[in-house]
Amino acid sequence: VRLAESGGGLVQSGGSLRLSCAASGSWFSINAMGWYRQRPGKQRELVARITSAGDTAYLDSVHGRFAVSSDNDKHTVHLQMNNLKPEDTAVYYCNVEVVEITPALAMGPSETYWGQGTQVTVSS
Repeated sequence: VRLAESGGGLVQSGGSLRLSCAASGSWFSINAMGWYRQRPGKQRELVARITSAGDTAYLDSVHGRFAVSSDNDKHTVHLQMNNLKPEDTAVYYCNVEVVEITPALAMGPSETYWGQGTQVTVSS
């Protein structure tokens, strides 16, 4: 499974960015896709997640400002980030939880994959 991220960059406080992540490869099913971030000197944290059923979860500090969505047909997840703040500056990582597919095309174990990360910098 490979994840291709796009959309990071530099933006002023109050601005917006949209991150996208496309998954490619083979799997039995995708359980969830989402975004984590790692701010300087901090541990990686969940920002937003969406399940295959459309259920979403958000970090408290981004609730109401960020919106996660997915295109199941294209195996893509997006993160619309509005009203960005300097404290949102971080490397953002795409994350996908899949059920692997066996050579016999049966359900395999669950696995988690990560993108390479994309830098988001918010200037004050």
